[in-house]
Amino acid sequence: MSATIAVITPAYRAEDTLPATVRSVLGQTHADWQHWIVADDGADYAALLAEQGLADPRQVFLTSGGQRRGASAARNAALESITAPYAAILDADDRLKPEKLERAAAALERYGIVTTALDVMTSDFTHLRHVGAGPDRALTPGAHKWVSVSMDSMIVWDRRRGDGRYDAGMSNMTDLEFLLQLYRTIPQSYHLGTPLHDYVKRDGSMSNGKDVAAGMIASKTEILRRLEAGHYGLGPEDVEGLAGFLRVSLAAEAAYGAALAARPGLLFEDHLEPMLARARREGEA
Repeated sequence: MSATIAVITPAYRAEDTLPATVRSVLGQTHADWQHWIVADDGADYAALLAEQGLADPRQVFLTSGGQRRGASAARNAALESITAPYAAILDADDRLKPEKLERAAAALERYGIVTTALDVMTSDFTHLRHVGAGPDRALTPGAHKWVSVSMDSMIVWDRRRGDGRYDAGMSNMTDLEFLLQLYRTIPQSYHLGTPLHDYVKRDGSMSNGKDVAAGMIASKTEILRRLEAGHYGLGPEDVEGLAGFLRVSLAAEAAYGAALAARPGLLFEDHLEPMLARARREGEA
């Protein structure tokens, strides 16, 4: 049975990248969607898409309520307005593979949250690597980050089973923080190990830029504090799993600058994964 998925795209100075993002939504095999495009810069994205032949009656345009309020505020503006049972996040420089919404909708018949593997790419959509590729599987909150070691803005979720709002006061890691809010009422997520989401690494992107370590460290430290204080209401095993990941990730952040200097172009994921593997081995010893 078809279910409407509201795809939420915050847009700030996205004139060059948004058309490719919109084409990926228009090309979905699951046709029951709404695409909420939230301007955070005062731009008329409806006119832009119409000029390029990309207008569609399933598109909905609104604003964040200002300019440069940030992606979290833009996403929240859509979350306050949508009525569709399912929601998905899609940034204005990323793309969906054609079957993403169809496969997510099928999994959402049983699970309240669906994540997917990532196809990590350059800004011209040249493949760099995959993240989270492997078998489809149910994951507890404590296991999720050990599989999906990178970003979490590829989620699709059932709004009737889990609700949340993005933390506009947090500079980084807001995707993970939002996911933890959903885990309060949804005990498991389902991970599709096929890369169904194109995630673009830009120069200075939050998970690849050498100048953003301070913000990443502060946000990861705050999420760790909230976890250990019981803020998300998770069980001990889930807290332990997530906290273990965050501690390794914090150590990776601290060492990333030197590693990047030694290996220019080193992706943070390639820097982090060996540290996670070592921590996993030591935990099993």
